[in-house]
Amino acid sequence: MEFVHRPVLLDEVLDGLAVKPDGIYVDGTSGGAGHGRKICGMLGKHGRFIGMDQDADAVRTSTERLKEFGNKASVIRSNYSDMAAVLERMGIDKADGILLDLGVSSFQLDKAERGFSYRMDAPLDMRMDDRQELTAADVVNNYPENRLFHIIKNYGEDKFAKNIAKHIATERSQAPILTTARLAEIVSQAIPMKFKKQGGHPAKRTFQAIRIEVNHELDILSQNIDDMIDILKPDGRFCIITFHSLEDRIVKHAFRKAENPCICPPDFPVCVCGNVPKGKVMTRRPILPSVEEMEQNPRSKSAKLRIFRHN
Repeated sequence: MEFVHRPVLLDEVLDGLAVKPDGIYVDGTSGGAGHGRKICGMLGKHGRFIGMDQDADAVRTSTERLKEFGNKASVIRSNYSDMAAVLERMGIDKADGILLDLGVSSFQLDKAERGFSYRMDAPLDMRMDDRQELTAADVVNNYPENRLFHIIKNYGEDKFAKNIAKHIATERSQAPILTTARLAEIVSQAIPMKFKKQGGHPAKRTFQAIRIEVNHELDILSQNIDDMIDILKPDGRFCIITFHSLEDRIVKHAFRKAENPCICPPDFPVCVCGNVPKGKVMTRRPILPSVEEMEQNPRSKSAKLRIFRHN
């Protein structure tokens, strides 16, 4: 099966990165190299592109698709949380631009055995990195009911989280829940009939919540944005594409804090905390896909792009 991940907001990302021919650009979520190929095509002989991804399929695909660019492009299997260490090992201190596309690729969703989708029956997995031990089956079968409730409520923003967690706990006491189809069925049973046709598949939010927990997506994002800003050169750009409100909120607050890090009380006449702004938020409101893009790629509909420029 071909690794497909249409590059969302491609032109907007390229504009946001303000690609320089001799610049160094890092894609922390390289995927199928959709954005990466375009960035590489804009680089001169002294430019560099480093693609990173924790997914083995993505690394293989990116490596193949970027072969034509020779030494100009490198692909590393790693989580973007290790970006500074990866660049240091490559002898790179600073970058002109960083990109994160936090969406789950079409390949991951459509390849049944990865266990991401509620639409196809497969073992419950959902790992972005198959080297890690924790799987969706572990979360569903071993987490206490109250912890499941909080995950589904906070990460899935599902108003029926309590009932869903209760149904999961009841069913797993009879037999382990091991497949996506079984979990989707249990979640559907926990949601009142009149709400099932609202907002897509009834299991959509629960699957999102469990995927976020399995891959520690929000923790990794919130803990590493500031460090990645520090990797940027003066006037370097940081583009982040999010796909749900939880991610977008983290990015928005992190960028605002980097722009205005002062923690002095509002009534202080001057700043005495010593925190210095790292740069400027270029997007007071997120950039959204065009109507044309949403029609051509329905999975882009929830995408939001925010951009930060380093001082």
